[in-house]
Amino acid sequence: MALSESDYVARNRELWTKSNAEYTGPNAARAWAEKEHTWGIFGVPEQDVRVLGDVAGLDVVELGCGTAYFSAWLAKKGARPVGVDVTPAQLETARELQRQTGIEFPLIEANAEDVPLPDASFDLAVSEYGASIWCDPYRWIPEAHRLLRFGGRLVFMREGLLVILCAVEEPDSTSETLQRPQRGMHRIEWADGGVQFHLPHADMFRLLRDTGFEVEDLIELYAPQGAAIHPYYSHLTPEWARKWPAEEIWAARKHN
Repeated sequence: MALSESDYVARNRELWTKSNAEYTGPNAARAWAEKEHTWGIFGVPEQDVRVLGDVAGLDVVELGCGTAYFSAWLAKKGARPVGVDVTPAQLETARELQRQTGIEFPLIEANAEDVPLPDASFDLAVSEYGASIWCDPYRWIPEAHRLLRFGGRLVFMREGLLVILCAVEEPDSTSETLQRPQRGMHRIEWADGGVQFHLPHADMFRLLRDTGFEVEDLIELYAPQGAAIHPYYSHLTPEWARKWPAEEIWAARKHN
């Protein structure tokens, strides 16, 4: 039975429809043209992170794919990706880039918490600033588990915990002092209307374990030397991100 749509799904869809028109859509072609995948705001190369491994021949689902540049890179590397996203405007940008580039793979309009695909269909589930922050982890992580085959891997990236704890909304920036409590951290409503979800590390470890995953790695990403401020994610400066983790990548394997 399909889940009823939660209030935050419509709010986030509206936010990303606007964002697609303003910047993700216009910048998507550049991301699709990249030969190698880079992680996060400061573009840390996958060849340095080495969390994905050889993806050739793998069935991969990207949960919250947006304009699907990650899936496009996976397809270039020989994977068989399927992109899932809840925002039609983002998917239409992805389809236009498929037409332009000739890189084709299925795109499904759906909430990553309730994906209309069979159990045990994939070897790898990924999310880079998709379901990993815009969906409730108590719903999307069990869904990723359902979609994976035994031994399949889940790899997702989100902001570093300290980024969220130190985020200042007005002006949009990241402080060097704590702005909100860690205790009870889960759903966060931002001034722009968006709703995100962030769990402290202990809660995330426990959720993954209880769902049936074994955590393989937690990789903290810092801004590399020479990194420039991002053109539209300017709330996080390279100076801040060289001292504290800007982002974190979780890798886990389905063991039951």
